[in-house]
Amino acid sequence: MIMKRLCWLALSLALIACSGTETPKGIQPVSDFKPDQYLGTWYEIARLDHSFERGLDQVTATYSKADDGSIKVINRGYNAKKKQWDEVEGKAYFVETPDIGKLKVSFFGPFYGAYNIFVLDKVNYNFAMIAGPDRDYLWILSRSPQLSFPVKAELVSRAQALGFDTSKLIYVNHGGLESIKIPHGSTMRD
Repeated sequence: MIMKRLCWLALSLALIACSGTETPKGIQPVSDFKPDQYLGTWYEIARLDHSFERGLDQVTATYSKADDGSIKVINRGYNAKKKQWDEVEGKAYFVETPDIGKLKVSFFGPFYGAYNIFVLDKVNYNFAMIAGPDRDYLWILSRSPQLSFPVKAELVSRAQALGFDTSKLIYVNHGGLESIKIPHGSTMRD
């Protein structure tokens, strides 16, 4: 059952990847990006709906350095309906230089999808917003399972101003996980 879901997830991601590694018009990936600070686990706070994550809560993405210089990506989420964890592993590569938050990610063979970091807490690397190749793909990520309301509201407002349909955001349940507040000093600078 898990293998079937993972194959479906990989196929879905491959189909998305066929849309390319572009950056949506009007979106600028962050500069002065520090890959080593980005490594580690991120919690998905909100996302636009897609079949490959449908029904999943407690979604995390964990990034680590791979031996070949790429970034290893492990996406994990809990399907409460099926009472099981789903996990998929992929690789990410910088499209330009490592100081630009524009990557291509593959979970399935030679197919890549866009991973554009366009908002980032550059002080503490505690929150980020990611776009795919167009405005149908949006993720709000945090280092903790919860974001304070003011930070979350500001991120949603910024996404809406950039043309994302934020009325369709799905807010991810991280039930059972402790809320960890973002340290004072984190800013909305990109």
